Amino acid sequence: MRRKDREVTDLDQIVSIIGACPIVRIGLADGDYPYIVPVNFAYEAEDGKICLYIHSAKAGRKYGLMTKNGKCSFEMDVYGGVIAMPEKKDSTTIYNSVMGEADIEILEGEAAFDCARKLMARYDATRNAPFNENVVPNTCFVRLKVTQIAAKANRGPDHAE
Repeated sequence: MRRKDREVTDLDQIVSIIGACPIVRIGLADGDYPYIVPVNFAYEAEDGKICLYIHSAKAGRKYGLMTKNGKCSFEMDVYGGVIAMPEKKDSTTIYNSVMGEADIEILEGEAAFDCARKLMARYDATRNAPFNENVVPNTCFVRLKVTQIAAKANRGPDHAE
C-alpha cells in the first residue's frame, strides 16, 4: 500500500469498517475484463477469520461466474465527503475502505437458511421480520471466505494518523 499512513491493520478496526459499509462489490473473472457487481451482504469475524455472506439467483452472469471460478475479489467503502483545505490550497476525501480476495462457497441445506437469516438481520428494514423460507431452496446463498484483506482510511486533516 502506497499510503502507509492510511493503512488500517487492526482486525477490530477492519471489522468495524465492514460493519459500516452498506454494500460490497464483488469482482469476478470473466475473460479479458472483470465483472463487478454490488450486492447486499452480511459478515462474521471469528478467530481472526472473516466471512462475507451474499445471495444470488441460481441463474445469470454472476451465478455462472461464481460457480465457474470459485474465487472473487471484493471492495466496500464508506464515503465521508470532501473537505476543502484553503490554507493548503488543497482538498481531501474522507473515507474508510476494505478490499480483498475470497474463496466462494455455495451453501446448501441448513447453511443456506443460516445465511438467509444473517442477511435479513443485517439490514434494519428487515431485522426480525419474517421472510418466506420457501424461497431459500430456489436462491443461491454464498459464503465468501476471505483469504486476503487490506483496509485504508482517511479520517481527515484533524485526525492524528
